[in-house]
Amino acid sequence: MGDRILGAICLVMAVAMAWAAHGYAAEISYEPVGPRAFPTLLATILGLVGAWLLLKRQAHAVASGTPVLAATSPLDWKAVAMCAAAVMVYGALFRTLGFWLATTLMAVPVGMAFGGTLKKSLIGGLVMGLGFYVLFDKLLDVILPTGVMSFLLGGR
Repeated sequence: MGDRILGAICLVMAVAMAWAAHGYAAEISYEPVGPRAFPTLLATILGLVGAWLLLKRQAHAVASGTPVLAATSPLDWKAVAMCAAAVMVYGALFRTLGFWLATTLMAVPVGMAFGGTLKKSLIGGLVMGLGFYVLFDKLLDVILPTGVMSFLLGGR
């Protein structure tokens, strides 16, 4: 039941994000993709994940002959709270710490909430933080804050 609730919430959020992003337009065209592309892409991914969460349990239950209600698992509210707190702290420290460091630190508790060890979560967070920084800031030329590590990354 928890997966379906989370899937429904993801779908509602995806629709809201897509609707909000529809009105985004740059006054001066300075980028080839414009400001609407990134939130629209995120909304699409969130919508696909939400639909998958809604449908995966039911499809598995039907295939195995198990009643749908018996195939669900309870929502781990501690993990949900840990992820929500990590994202809120991420938003608060994003400019100060910079994108890659804040992303790395946010990924650790989220990874641990999904059952990862501290070491694996830290390594995954570091790879994700630096990887996304290089992808967006260097390859796609999306300006991201470097924060306290500006001396290492050519600060902005």
